[in-house]
Amino acid sequence: MNQRLAEEVTKLSAETAVKAAIEFLEKEKQKQQKEKRDWRLRNTKLLLKHYRSFVSHVEGARDKVTAVEYADVMTDLYSSELALESIKRSRQRTIVMVKFVRKMISVYQAMCETSGLQEDLRRYNIIYELYISEKKQTVEELAEFHNIEPRTVYNDVKNAVNTLSVLVFGVDGIEFN
Repeated sequence: MNQRLAEEVTKLSAETAVKAAIEFLEKEKQKQQKEKRDWRLRNTKLLLKHYRSFVSHVEGARDKVTAVEYADVMTDLYSSELALESIKRSRQRTIVMVKFVRKMISVYQAMCETSGLQEDLRRYNIIYELYISEKKQTVEELAEFHNIEPRTVYNDVKNAVNTLSVLVFGVDGIEFN
């Protein structure tokens, strides 16, 4: 009887240990996915925040960009830390980044225009005025112009950045539950 009890305790202990290990690994996987998504959102925000300085850096440049240089820039975009200084140092790399951001913004604009939702159009306009247009507007100015609260402007930016992150990073920009 003692041997059977010992076997049952061993079996129960092993099952409990396996279950705990599986739960731990699942939590670690979720944590890594969240961190991966977080740096993609952060990189999207950095691209928007520094877009005007990138444009200033390459203003008047007519340099040709090779496919290899384009690929290098896109690889940098997928690193966990977007090296803004590195991008600024290379005019060709900056040209590629500016063209890429412009393309993604135009895709986002088309998405917002075809959605039929006024909120989507407002989100595009807010992103455009805050980060892309030559004349930068403040959150307060945009809130007044759109007749919304400043908090709504911040929420619109958050929602737009989430969508842009998916455009920039593809399926890796999506948060799966």
